[in-house]
Amino acid sequence: MSTQTIINRHAPERVRRTPAGEQGFSWVRLLAVMLVVILALGPLYWTFITSIKNGTELTASPPTLFPHSFDLSNYVQVFSSSFFLPTLRNSAIIASITTILALIFGILCAYALARLDFLGKSTVLSTVLSVNMFPFIAMIGPLFVLFTGPIYLYNTYVALIIPDLVLTLPLTVWFLTAFFRDLPSDLEESARVDGATRLQVLWLVIVPLTAPGVFAAAILSFIAVWNDFLFGLNLTSNERAQPVTVGITRFNSEHVVAYGQLAAAAIIVTIPLVILVLICQRRIVSGLTAGAVKG
Repeated sequence: MSTQTIINRHAPERVRRTPAGEQGFSWVRLLAVMLVVILALGPLYWTFITSIKNGTELTASPPTLFPHSFDLSNYVQVFSSSFFLPTLRNSAIIASITTILALIFGILCAYALARLDFLGKSTVLSTVLSVNMFPFIAMIGPLFVLFTGPIYLYNTYVALIIPDLVLTLPLTVWFLTAFFRDLPSDLEESARVDGATRLQVLWLVIVPLTAPGVFAAAILSFIAVWNDFLFGLNLTSNERAQPVTVGITRFNSEHVVAYGQLAAAAIIVTIPLVILVLICQRRIVSGLTAGAVKG
């Protein structure tokens, strides 16, 4: 029996079916990607075209899928309002401070959980993760009473930074623990032999080596705080500390819903996140990928 006969007997179906199977799989994958893109970008597209429609087209029935006008008056009204830019500044300050604090405390806690041996370590890690399962709306009542009574923090940055830390710290700790745990301990031992303290090892050796993970955790924390609405709605009352996610709702009045201005404000609020993700996408992807492989 010839070699060609053996090959044809054992592999003809696979050889003949592979191109057709791959082609079918490619079409399915392409359709899946297109569906995901439409679902992801559809709301953003609708918000954008709503923001550039004039008043007549905004109330047209049925609504137009492709706008006939390009009116920037909604954006002008948003920027000329007395509260939008202050609330935008508040969101930037609150998100930045919360992210920095979450990284500082998260790195220290994650390093302790990854490197130190102490009683109940697994329980602590499980408890940290379970905090994210807690309904944060249940915190609003006690926090409101606390910040308007014994501790007068209502309508301040601190009143939002504290609960936002509760929101971001569990994610940061859980995310970074996997990175720190998978680093070889020989690096730390070498630094300790050279005279470095444990904190110096952490900040000068461990953190730089896990920079992709730290950066990804920082971006995810910043986005979570930037998008917060629940705490901002209940723990602030005006543009003194109110985040922009709550501030844009003030475009509405008792009898009018300002669809155009709301859409324009939503687009403006989304732009900083889009720019941040586009600039840092390589670090985010590398951090998430490394965490997935290591964890």
